[in-house]
Amino acid sequence: MLAVVSQLPYPIQALLATLITWGITALGAAVVFFIRKPNRNFMDAMLGLAGGVMVAASFWSLLSPSIEMSGELGLNPWLTALVGFLGGGVLLFLGDRFFTRLQARRVLLAQIGPNEDPKGRKRSALLLFSITLHNIPEGMAIGVAFGSVAYGLEGGTLMSAWMLALGIGLQNLPEGMAVSVPLRREGYTRQKAFFYGQISGIAEPIAGFLGALLVLKVHTCLPFLLAFAAGAMIYVVVEELIPESQTNENKDWMALFTLVGFSIMMVLDVALG
Repeated sequence: MLAVVSQLPYPIQALLATLITWGITALGAAVVFFIRKPNRNFMDAMLGLAGGVMVAASFWSLLSPSIEMSGELGLNPWLTALVGFLGGGVLLFLGDRFFTRLQARRVLLAQIGPNEDPKGRKRSALLLFSITLHNIPEGMAIGVAFGSVAYGLEGGTLMSAWMLALGIGLQNLPEGMAVSVPLRREGYTRQKAFFYGQISGIAEPIAGFLGALLVLKVHTCLPFLLAFAAGAMIYVVVEELIPESQTNENKDWMALFTLVGFSIMMVLDVALG
């Protein structure tokens, strides 16, 4: 099987690898099917956990590789990371304002039901968008790894490309959960929470295939895109996830779960390189 796959064109191998990472995202999102009845304390704890996962992923999966890759490409590492990080944060800030105005307009037009939480809808949209945005440069990184083998670039080996895909895939496990569980908390059905949780990973196969095709062009902008996604994720954590989890009367326990989420993602990122 592996021998057959290794004979395929490198863009196709990148597509297959990122389809696997998407599948692992779906596996993480599927945790909502094992949550029988939404409990406020449990859901707030999972919200804190998701915040911790996203903060750790922002550094070890995005900012740190961005800084390292910038140096390798002869770019200014701190400037690339700074511009990208602030750019991602500003984009989510503008998105936040847009969703707020859109929800206000829907309320005025009586398009929101009496039991629907506009803030919850906005929080869900920002969360889904930030995780999806974060998956684009990760998918591109896998595509670039496979494309580097085709172009004979330094450090490009088929084994390293597949190991990178495996590492990113395993990191996607808690990330899929970080989307689906908060959505379940907002009142989404298990099916809808799972659907949106797994769909956040669909960007990886698309970006992976394009990254392998356009490796030389994508490679130069990848550090900026990584930092950009990090800024977007941090904005959502600070603006929505952590404050919301802290509305719980047991907010010290919610903070502890944030540390647990951070630790899980940190261990996965560092152990898997």
